[in-house]
Amino acid sequence: MVSQGVKIHAEVPGAAQSIILTDSALAFIAALHRTFESTRQTLLRNRLAAQYRLDAGAQLDFPSETKNIRDEPAWICAPPAPGLEDRRVEITGPTDRKMVVNALNSGAKTFMADFEDSNSPTFANMVNGQHNLYDAIRRQIDFEQGGKSYKLSPNPAVLIVRPRGWHLDEPRVTVDNRPVSASLFDFALYFFHNAKELVGIGSGPYFYLPKMEHYLEARLWNDVFLFSQSYIGMTHGIIRATVLIETLPAAFHMEEILFELRQHSAGLNCGRWDYIFSFIKKRRADPSAVMPDRKDVTMQVGFMDAYVRLLIQTCHKRKVAAMGGMSAQIPIKGDEKANQEAMDKVKADKLREVTAGHDGTWIAHPLINKIAMDIFNEHMLGPNQYHVRREDVRVAAADLLDTNVKGKITDVGVKSNVSAALAYSAAWISGNGCIPLNHLMEDAATAEIARVQLWQWVKYNSVLDSGHPITVGYIDSLIEEIAPEIKKIAPGVKDEQVRIAADYLKAQVRKDWPSEFLTSDLMPYLESLDGGKWVKSAL
Repeated sequence: MVSQGVKIHAEVPGAAQSIILTDSALAFIAALHRTFESTRQTLLRNRLAAQYRLDAGAQLDFPSETKNIRDEPAWICAPPAPGLEDRRVEITGPTDRKMVVNALNSGAKTFMADFEDSNSPTFANMVNGQHNLYDAIRRQIDFEQGGKSYKLSPNPAVLIVRPRGWHLDEPRVTVDNRPVSASLFDFALYFFHNAKELVGIGSGPYFYLPKMEHYLEARLWNDVFLFSQSYIGMTHGIIRATVLIETLPAAFHMEEILFELRQHSAGLNCGRWDYIFSFIKKRRADPSAVMPDRKDVTMQVGFMDAYVRLLIQTCHKRKVAAMGGMSAQIPIKGDEKANQEAMDKVKADKLREVTAGHDGTWIAHPLINKIAMDIFNEHMLGPNQYHVRREDVRVAAADLLDTNVKGKITDVGVKSNVSAALAYSAAWISGNGCIPLNHLMEDAATAEIARVQLWQWVKYNSVLDSGHPITVGYIDSLIEEIAPEIKKIAPGVKDEQVRIAADYLKAQVRKDWPSEFLTSDLMPYLESLDGGKWVKSAL
């Protein structure tokens, strides 16, 4: 019997739904929804108000009301939880059964199981993903496929889960006729089913928290953690959360975010691709923030370098991990030269991170683990680098807003963005949230950068290095040119899904302001994969 006021609007074939969406788990979701939904909505309205202020010319700065928190040297966060003392290499990916086994067996220290940017949130993906983690924790995930056996190793990576962001709803589950928060849905099911089991095996319920824009959003998460631990009768502090600093406003709230979560904090992470996306989106009304080709917006440009240095200094000041970003490269079969060039890029990126003071890094493919691990083993002799205080760092607000990025806008760069946005959007609405593009494992962040750059170039009448203007007509022509090739780039997508992606991108470059998230826009198109019908385009 479903908990009173709770309705489930989709079904997942097989046993997963009955195992995961139990009455007691749904009652927990309902309790979280009724306690925290009004606060979530207030914080989302605050985001809109903050954006309107930026559009009117306001400048981002460190919050004056929390200066005492930043200036107080005494407070530190909780010590590392079991299994999180050494995080030198973390592998990330979605939660399908094969990926879970391969990632846990990869040799990386932790596996960030992703319900967010590398996942297309069909209801089957969400529920089956929870079931896969449930089985992995209980060591009952072994299976055979295509004549190959997948078996969990004796010492798998430590599991960390990334729920979806505060801005997303979970429309397939409603409480009192309102959709529940996608964040709380993902968090609640994993925590409720597994927290006690994890503690019993010497680990704990560990999370990555995405897309926050304000320290009050971290306070909401901390309140959720306190409520949840009490709800199931566990000691406060067993939860640990690493926050991805992947929005421009959050870069001005790093210390406050750690302070709000200090009993439950496991550090901060440089969510580099989403950070570039946010930098462009938040400064949408600023013509001086127009960026060149995506490939030229590297970690060495001013605003990115400042953000990294401040994050490391902030985390080590408060004795928590400063995690590096993703190496999206994947091995290139059949081309040794190209593969070596790709692996050299991984090495250079990881060397930059460890020598800057990062305590760990991200990879997207098990075969990259040894490269990253060898570099961190050579340059980080202890379990972390909390002792690297970076007291030399002085980052002002202007440094985080520095738009001096050298580079050009080229025909190749524009085509690359059109291709990435089309391929990923089409794949996403087909149920696949993580695809290889040009020998890189890409998720929603890449498509988001591509989308807002195309919008930005049209909005501000940018021109190619050849002098050709970037107009809606030019973008339309590229979309029509590239769309027929998308099914080769993203196998499994259908003509209808390519058409939807093409129409969506054409609509986006015509908007006064870009949409907040393509995942929010495209969510209704997943209905067909959950047993519903295609929705009419509202583009």
